[in-house]
Amino acid sequence: MPKILRILNRLNVGGPTYNVAYLSKYLDDSYETRVLAGHKDLHEGSSAYVLNDLGVAFDYVPGMFRQLNPANDLRAYRFIQDVVNQYKPDIVHTHAAKAGALGRMAAYYSKNRPKAIIHTYHGNVFEGYFSPLKTRIFLWVERYLCKLSTVIIAISEVQKRDMVEKYKLAPAEKIHVIRLGFDLQKFQDDRTVKRKQFRDFYRLNSNTVVVSIIGRLAPVKNHTLFIDVVKYLKKKDPSMNIKFFIIGDGESRGSIISMIQNYGLSYCLPEDDNYEADIVFTSWRKDIDVVNAGSDIIALTSLNEGTPVSIIEAMASGKAVISTDVGGIRDIISDGNSGIISDVDIFAFAENLYKLVADKLLRDHLAANGEVFVLNNYSYRRLIKDIEQLYKNILA
Repeated sequence: MPKILRILNRLNVGGPTYNVAYLSKYLDDSYETRVLAGHKDLHEGSSAYVLNDLGVAFDYVPGMFRQLNPANDLRAYRFIQDVVNQYKPDIVHTHAAKAGALGRMAAYYSKNRPKAIIHTYHGNVFEGYFSPLKTRIFLWVERYLCKLSTVIIAISEVQKRDMVEKYKLAPAEKIHVIRLGFDLQKFQDDRTVKRKQFRDFYRLNSNTVVVSIIGRLAPVKNHTLFIDVVKYLKKKDPSMNIKFFIIGDGESRGSIISMIQNYGLSYCLPEDDNYEADIVFTSWRKDIDVVNAGSDIIALTSLNEGTPVSIIEAMASGKAVISTDVGGIRDIISDGNSGIISDVDIFAFAENLYKLVADKLLRDHLAANGEVFVLNNYSYRRLIKDIEQLYKNILA
């Protein structure tokens, strides 16, 4: 029975956790899997419940945190290497940057080097994260790590093209495109009930158009653009019956609130109930299916993305989506057909969002097309099939 050692960056809310959970749970019984995971940051929502709900056992890697720390990183490296030497996996499969760095080196330089070392890029840290100098260093490190890898997995065609042509990480033949996969059924079920639940709780009338943005409050997610757009729309049409929701939490919350205050907009914090405010913060929520059901439009304003889970889940929920033109967005959204893609620009994004708010028929048209697309292309069953075929080919 082939053994898989799967290593995840950290248990924070996002696509990598779902990817690891579904692969570990539903991979063919002819494989044995062990899962290791790093520690989330304090301000991040925990995604441990995703693995727990599926009955997927995992062990934390001591010292594996998002931040660079030589002492912690060495501790994590040694732990992973000990596991590789004792467990003797046939394949070590790492997910996301920190796990990819420590896991690939530990596996490659272990006494019991596995038959294959695979890494999945769920995004990259080469844009929107660090200074030019740090970015150059990280690119150099990634090129070295790619040489240690048997196979690299990109989660979109756009991402593969960037890795080959823009960042020059590895030759094209070494990179396989395997899209993410999710259990999307809950976003299909009981939408009317869930919509009423959400809108009753926040005291929303039936004519209020709800625009939600879902994700970590961090600079790369560019919530400042979202707030700029709110200000623009409020000035453009003060009578517009629209409510904005920020779902998530993170290091940028304080600066986002300061920006809202400076603009003279009103806001409601998670612990308050002044839901008549312009912008409502909910912090982290596990019931994103309820949030999506209660919303009318899901927005994404990021500076950098791989394949954003919030957009896939919104489309599976039958909602109109609007996103900045970054990362693998164009692999998910067909502009003007299944959603709207906008430049990272206040005026362009705001005017596109205004069109969506004002035109329910347009929202319904985009939502219907988007729903069909993601259900056909982002099922976890397709993900399992693709990964099993890759493993089979590698081990053969």
